[in-house]
Amino acid sequence: MLRYFRPIITATVLGAAALPASAEMISKTSPHSVAVTIDRLAEAVTGAGATVFARIDHAAGATKVDMDLRPTELLIFGNPKLGTPAMMDAQTAGLDLPLRVLAYADAEGVVQVTYHDPSTLASEHGLAVDAPYLAMMTGALDKLTAKAVAAE
Repeated sequence: MLRYFRPIITATVLGAAALPASAEMISKTSPHSVAVTIDRLAEAVTGAGATVFARIDHAAGATKVDMDLRPTELLIFGNPKLGTPAMMDAQTAGLDLPLRVLAYADAEGVVQVTYHDPSTLASEHGLAVDAPYLAMMTGALDKLTAKAVAAE
């Protein structure tokens, strides 16, 4: 009987292994508007010596096509000292780098700051789970977003 199910079990296991792992998201609540939160994040990023590559206002884009979207902005930023070693280990990490943080107003109007946990780069791109740059990215994102959402 097992010989009849072995191909099915093998296909199921191999199929599951081929599925991409979903990136875990980390969210924080901000007491500020979306625009102010992203301003504060950009300030924290440049203050830490990293580079802001782009700021995308998704709500403004929606307006251009006569659609309404609650305030939603994305900040793309990075530091080649952290990102380059990841891409040297697996160039496909460049799909998820530089880092991105999204700020948006949810259905209740509460501003959320959300980003992918950098540790998911390990499973997505075959990087070492204990790679020092992943720990540094994780710490940097936590500190930078904490500054962005601080009540002060």
